[in-house]
Amino acid sequence: MSGIYDDIAPLRGGEDLEQRPTEGSRVPITVIEPEGNSRGGIVVLHESRDFSGGLLEFMRALAIEGWTVVAPNLFHRANGGDPEHEVFGDELFEDFDACFDWLTRRGVFPDCIGVLGFDHAGTAAFLVATNRPIGAAVSIAASGITEPLTAEAEALVRVAPDLQAPWLGLFGSDDPSTPADDVDRLRDAAARASVASLVVTYPGLHHRADNPDAEDEDEDSAIDSQTRIFDWFDSNLR
Repeated sequence: MSGIYDDIAPLRGGEDLEQRPTEGSRVPITVIEPEGNSRGGIVVLHESRDFSGGLLEFMRALAIEGWTVVAPNLFHRANGGDPEHEVFGDELFEDFDACFDWLTRRGVFPDCIGVLGFDHAGTAAFLVATNRPIGAAVSIAASGITEPLTAEAEALVRVAPDLQAPWLGLFGSDDPSTPADDVDRLRDAAARASVASLVVTYPGLHHRADNPDAEDEDEDSAIDSQTRIFDWFDSNLR
């Protein structure tokens, strides 16, 4: 099995060569490494302060496929503060860049680094892909399509033409946070980008590869969504 451990990723400009990085200048990360050589790296953004069993199993499955998986703690600035704080804007890009640099320092090529996120973190993954020329991006149930989630975020339809990385979006047709009309608008907007994009909609809410045991899921849809995610990274992280 692949190894899992905690580490820190210094923020750019936050590491003094003569001193250890301070607490506020680094991002705590959880890493799962594959056996043998790594094919590349995948930054997994997640909106929970804890890893669910389903998410950990999904991350391990990515590592078994040969990817080094890095999950940053996006709440490291909160220090026990606002539990509703979400990381978008400059903070999001700074934390992603720290993970990106952590991977490249370990020999991962930049075009072999991807990003993945679920729910609001899926929105974050999409926004990273509009700001960073990475290898690939995947969003599952990304909301904030026509209206920004926060003042620091952008509406996805507005910035979709700016995508810099091939992007896969997975949605459930009955998900109230991602209405079908909004998903159609996002599909059209992403098609105007200079990179490949694919939007897949599943019946009901059957789209969560990280939570295959949920009551609203069926096995076939969970397998299909996970297969699409793996295939997307396989095809684009080369």
